[in-house]
Amino acid sequence: MMAAVFKGWSMLKRLVVLVCAVLLLPAWAQSQGHSGAKAKLPPTSAQAKARAATDLTARLQARAIAEAAAQAAAVAAVLNQGAEQTNTPLTAAAPLEKVGPSFVSAPQPSVAHSSAPMQPLPAWTELSPQRSDTPDATTSAAVAPVALSDSDSMTQDLAIAQQIHQGLMPCEMGASVRVQADAAAPGYFHVQGKGFRYRMYPVRTSTGALRLEDKKAGAVWLQLANKSMLMDQKKGRRLADDCAHPEQVAYGQDMKTNPQPSLFDKTGTGKSND
Repeated sequence: MMAAVFKGWSMLKRLVVLVCAVLLLPAWAQSQGHSGAKAKLPPTSAQAKARAATDLTARLQARAIAEAAAQAAAVAAVLNQGAEQTNTPLTAAAPLEKVGPSFVSAPQPSVAHSSAPMQPLPAWTELSPQRSDTPDATTSAAVAPVALSDSDSMTQDLAIAQQIHQGLMPCEMGASVRVQADAAAPGYFHVQGKGFRYRMYPVRTSTGALRLEDKKAGAVWLQLANKSMLMDQKKGRRLADDCAHPEQVAYGQDMKTNPQPSLFDKTGTGKSND
């Protein structure tokens, strides 16, 4: 680029020299004519020389103008070439923009290839429901007996009611409790004593004990194998304890005469099993 600029400047200098020569040529020709007149040449020869000088001047002017125009055109071409060379990087950068979309669209085939291996997945996913169905079946089988209908629940409550001891039962401290079934409402019982009267209904338990409750009053009648007791849950105290039906008394005597075997065998240690 710099070489082209220097070359243009040298050509401009030559053009200036030629223009100066063209402008000074008529003065030089006139000086030659004056010198010829001083030599007292014949009139015919002087006129011929003047014409020749005029023609020469015109030719030189035309030649100088032509050369100046040619040099100006050459300088313009050089300058244009330099401008084109400076602009070529800008035009060359244009294809880079076209490369971008091709780069972006390149991952599209990989997406198509990556989706192809996903086809065998249904064979694996079919196994997972089988594993999940197995515990569901077991849990549903285990929960099924717990879910009872109203009729089944009432049947169990009536079965508990049939095992409740009825009648007047003496308790400790000289107290007594009377338990009597409600003839108008099967499953309900009247539990009464000195200073209290409750209407209770059987409640299922997981301890093996028989339980009657009056939820409104907060009273509970608990029947064990060898004794019964009446509790006031609201006040947190026992209203009657060690209440015994004749069957419970007989069971308590049997436990004393025939105690259950101890979990640890103490024979040979000098200690009894009691």
